[in-house]
Amino acid sequence: MIPDPIAFTIGPFSVRWYGLLIATSILIGIAIASREVERQGLDLDQFYNVILVAIPCGLLGARFAYVIFRLDYYGQNLAESFMIWKGGLSIHGAIIGGLLAGYAMARHYRLPFLKLADIAAPCFILGQAIGRWGNYFNQEAYGYPTDLPWAMYIAGAYRHPTFLYESLWNLAVFFFLLRLRRREGLRDGDVFLAYAVGYSIGRFIVEGFRTDSVMFGPFRAAQLVSIAIIIAAALYRYWWQPRHPGQEATLEEEAQKSQPLNP
Repeated sequence: MIPDPIAFTIGPFSVRWYGLLIATSILIGIAIASREVERQGLDLDQFYNVILVAIPCGLLGARFAYVIFRLDYYGQNLAESFMIWKGGLSIHGAIIGGLLAGYAMARHYRLPFLKLADIAAPCFILGQAIGRWGNYFNQEAYGYPTDLPWAMYIAGAYRHPTFLYESLWNLAVFFFLLRLRRREGLRDGDVFLAYAVGYSIGRFIVEGFRTDSVMFGPFRAAQLVSIAIIIAAALYRYWWQPRHPGQEATLEEEAQKSQPLNP
């Protein structure tokens, strides 16, 4: 049975499952993050101001990256570049856009960016677990044909449900991060690094089953990005961070000197 991508209609407007799931994941993520912000004694109003900018920038980054890697199509169909409700978001673009905006806003409000990143990490991965189901309703991001018992009928054949593989993996990473962040002795940024590595491992594996991968020569772009993220995270954690133990505090002090007290 092929799912209907339309969840419901209101007059002439159609609400698609893809957009509904993205919105749901954002709201759940905000709720979870808000509790952790309060638990850590950070300013909740300032946190809301940060995400008020970071979330739209993340969505813009997600769409921009998706379109850029498919310029051969969107160059001929420019109007569709803005039809975000039809699907087509890059997780890597979302992370980059959201992090850059979040960093700028954290500096503005003198909030510890790495702590905010740690708080956001479980919310990111849970949102990805939920959002992947939008691919199912849009009948996209599926895998090669297979005769495995859990294959799903998509695009005229029984295929690897790669959206399901990634959703389940992301859910497992989410619960791992919840346990990890309660562990003693963690440095600021460790939870986010665990998220980056955990997601990248899963994405690298699942990407090998997909039929719609963007290719760089013989290589899948998402797999190359995943490898780069894992290497960068390892270098930061085991080489750069030990040599700059007070960097986060220094950044906060600089921000306090350069920003007004009542922005």
